[in-house]
Amino acid sequence: MDVTENLELGGRTLTIVHPPDATELIDEDAFAHEEFLPYWAELWPSAVALSRSLAALPLAGRRVVELGCGLAVPSIAASLGGATVLATDWSVAALAYAGRNAEANGAELETLRIAWADAAELVARAPFNLVLAADVLYERRNVAQLLALLPLLGSEVLLADPGRPALAAFLDGARPSWDISEGLAEELPRGAVYRLVRRVG
Repeated sequence: MDVTENLELGGRTLTIVHPPDATELIDEDAFAHEEFLPYWAELWPSAVALSRSLAALPLAGRRVVELGCGLAVPSIAASLGGATVLATDWSVAALAYAGRNAEANGAELETLRIAWADAAELVARAPFNLVLAADVLYERRNVAQLLALLPLLGSEVLLADPGRPALAAFLDGARPSWDISEGLAEELPRGAVYRLVRRVG
């Protein structure tokens, strides 16, 4: 039976549904191929922090994409703020929950299944006004993939991270091309919501 959590966000109460036990969702074939694990199946503090940051921004009319959307809480927040949202993930199951959660909260979003290493279909839809990512740097190998993908998608990024080991390598890799500012969030005592703006020229 699914778990339901309520989340206070910008004067609204969101109802978010997710599986009861992420470990039961491990797909051995997917892991063997790409080391995919069902991280998407939990409501992480980074998703909450990013969603609360979005609730304070003027998003009406903006095109937004979320990478590794999981349960799609930031995508839902952006949609409720008036953005046109594309929520992406490698997992078909994650996208199904993303759609369910969006519908339950009166949000409209499109979903797309992509892996960062094979994202041509996503890149074809760029540019986006804002790129979102919440707690996506689980593995060091994700760093190079994300650094390569982000410039192809847009010039502004909001990335929430709880302070995972790969974060420092990502920020170091981004600094030559992006201006980075840090927004503290109570949900992330050892992390932050980072805003990246790509330099022109």
